[in-house]
Amino acid sequence: METGIFELALVFSIAAVLGVAAVVLRQPLVLAYLATGAVIGFFNIFHIADREIFSVFADLGIMFLLFLVGMEMNYTSLRKVGGVSLLVGLGQILFTAFFGFFIASSLGFVAIHAFYIAIALTFSSTIIIVKLLSDRKALQSLYGKISIGFLLVQDVVAILALIIVAGIGEHGSVNIPQLAASVFWGAALFVVMMVLGRTILPRIFDMIARSQELLFLLSLSWVFLVAAIVSTFGFSIEIAGFLAGIALANSSEHFQIAHRIKPLRDFFILVFFAILGASLVLYEISALWLPILVLSLFVLIGNPLIVMAIMGALGYRKKTSFLAGITVAQISEFSLILAVLGYRMGHIPDEVVGVISTVGVITITVSTYLITHGEKVFEFFSPILGIFERKNYKRDEAFGEQGSSIILIGHDRTGKSIASHLPKEETLLVDFNPDVIADLRSHGFRCVFGDASDPDIAETVDFSSVNLIISTAPMLEDNLSLLAVIRSLPQPPLVIVRAETEEDAKKLEREGADYIFIPLLYSGEHLGKAISRSRGDFTLLLSALKGGTM
Repeated sequence: METGIFELALVFSIAAVLGVAAVVLRQPLVLAYLATGAVIGFFNIFHIADREIFSVFADLGIMFLLFLVGMEMNYTSLRKVGGVSLLVGLGQILFTAFFGFFIASSLGFVAIHAFYIAIALTFSSTIIIVKLLSDRKALQSLYGKISIGFLLVQDVVAILALIIVAGIGEHGSVNIPQLAASVFWGAALFVVMMVLGRTILPRIFDMIARSQELLFLLSLSWVFLVAAIVSTFGFSIEIAGFLAGIALANSSEHFQIAHRIKPLRDFFILVFFAILGASLVLYEISALWLPILVLSLFVLIGNPLIVMAIMGALGYRKKTSFLAGITVAQISEFSLILAVLGYRMGHIPDEVVGVISTVGVITITVSTYLITHGEKVFEFFSPILGIFERKNYKRDEAFGEQGSSIILIGHDRTGKSIASHLPKEETLLVDFNPDVIADLRSHGFRCVFGDASDPDIAETVDFSSVNLIISTAPMLEDNLSLLAVIRSLPQPPLVIVRAETEEDAKKLEREGADYIFIPLLYSGEHLGKAISRSRGDFTLLLSALKGGTM
């Protein structure tokens, strides 16, 4: 027992140290988890894969991971997957799988191994992408919405792939009746869970929602109960977790449940990736450098090109297509889970698992920087990306308005407050959220789809009569790009931009901004001055703040 506690303490201590390094390097924690196992395996500290308790923890980590994935697939999210996301998602999966299988076969892998590799290359990490887009405040942008939509499509197909794998016999033998039965029972269980999720379960969970402890306990009991039932149909604990999550996705308490389950997922999933990382050291990776290099380049370059080609054919601009395309330049946790499941069932050898895992490490690392610096990467490649843009691209994405004296870029909370005081007939609103554009037009505002960092904004918007430009975009890079465009105009207008910090404000001032406002700083100054003027009369203070007279 003491040995087990010591080994567990060692795993989490190493993961904590490497996690700090990952944060400093702006990398997802999954790489720190894999590196933890690699360190343990390389120095032969102990054989983590041989410890039964660690194997149980790893299985629980996958179950809780897919439980949370299932909870995200509620009816609202499924309805929001528009035709574009569906077409791009399915198109990317089909083309990536086709070319991936061809490449893997050309590299000497037999059919079943090439099949696993091809499927693994099609899935991108929803968790990582959502986190990166959230950090960039791009979740509500057009490319962000499309990306999240086709990632959701990928997740559904990934679950289907896991069900199909469960129906394939050991060592890759395909039993058609067994495979058909697996798909049938998988679909049947999915329908049953959806029905339960809309009828009985919401009522039960509503009854005990007042007690957070009981809600947590009931959620756990539900997951394990589903796992016990699903196992009788021959499905793994991974499928059970997803089905249990689907059933609770539409409950009023699913946010509270997810909030409490996430720490359990993070605890147990660390062990899964640590075991996988330790196994990497044992694989003969050096002998497989060519397949790893070729497949990594295919994911980093080929996957984005496939998405850009599809979106370009659908009529999207090259920038929207590019930013959406680079979100698929890595493989997913699903890919690693699929590889491990295939190894357990004897479908693929450890060398194939090693190839997929190493490609995962490489692509996740590189794509994180690609997405983080997407704007700069786009500017560099922009001259040659015109081949992915039709001449008559979507006019609602680049429709210029003329005769505007004021241009307001960004209609978030700050922009909305500013717009309420501006004359509609003289103001043009620019935003990168298609939902915001639709709402603004319904309220009589003149607006155009675009963003501050778009180098083509000078072609999209007529600056000839503009006297004032206000940008509420929070990202420093966006406002610097805007200032670069404005400096190139024959008669630059007055420019007011937003900054998040005083350091950013100094950079913007050096680049030619006429006035910089810092919302957080100014709101604090306003409140401080109001308190000072009240001279201790807090009733007067409250009245003045509500009336806006201080």
